[in-house]
Parts: sequence; structure tokens; C-alpha cells
Amino acid sequence: MERFGVKSAPSRNRSKTALYVTPQDRVTEFGSELHEDGGKLFCTSCNVVLNHVRKSAINDHLKSKTHTKRKAEFEEQNVRKKQRTLTASLQCNSTAQTEKSSVIQDFVKMCLEANIPLEKADHPSVRAFLSRHVKNGSSIPKSEQLRKAYLPDGYDNENQLINTEDR
Repeated sequence: MERFGVKSAPSRNRSKTALYVTPQDRVTEFGSELHEDGGKLFCTSCNVVLNHVRKSAINDHLKSKTHTKRKAEFEEQNVRKKQRTLTASLQCNSTAQTEKSSVIQDFVKMCLEANIPLEKADHPSVRAFLSRHVKNGSSIPKSEQLRKAYLPDGYDNENQLINTEDR
């Protein structure tokens, strides 16, 4: 038909979705009502995932009774919590995780410097002492894991220190 100059009628089956809209675009459009994390759009007060492609779905949610009820409850609370995706939560290193790693590294270093075999960490009385008197002491793993995971790190760190002192 195009060959003869006749154009076909526009298709009525076209989707009404916005193809190039990101969750961040919807956040800037709707303000503090919504937040984005990990490529998903969340309602801040309801903590539910919304379809960022269809604006009508967002408008319907914001006009719903449950949203208005939860928004009132949310504004009464002093603490504002935002839901995060699992991947964002796993990537975040908390202070407890960094403290745990430093306690384990210090324990391995202490055992190496004092010539204490790492197998002694498996003794029940040592375990009880560590969990009772050392902050994060119960997080120290068994000797097998200490040898596999933490001993090579300590060995490499000590070699680097020795090499820098020799220069």
C-alpha cells in the first residue's frame, strides 16, 4: 500500500506504557512520596514496589485508601524507614561487620605472635571466654576456617610490613 501512496491506519494495539521512563524519573516527578533503590520504585510510606512504567498505576496507588491510611501512620512516626532491595542491603558494610573482621584478624595475629596453635581456639573453655569477655568474640570461627580464610591475609599483611621496614 505504501508503494501507491496510501498509508495504513495507525495500529490501535499500541501499548500505553512509557518505554524510556526510569524509577528515578518517577521519584523526581512525585517527590518524597516515592523512592528508588536497585532499579525498583517504592512507595515510601507503604513500603511496596510500584510499577514505574505506568503513571496511572502510581496515581491509583497514591489515591487508594490504604495508602492514605499508611501515609498518616507514617507521618506520625518519628523514624522514617525506607525499604531497600536485598542486593543493596548485602552490599552495605555495617560497623558490626567491619568490627567482626578486625576482631578475627587481631585474634589470628595474637595467636601467631604468641605461638599459640589455632586449634586452641576450638577448646570449649576458650570459646566460653571469648563469647563472655570479648566484644564480638563469639563471632570468631573455628580453627579450620581461621586457617583457610584469615591466615593467608595475616601472612600477606605481615610480609608487606616486613618488606616496607627493610627498605
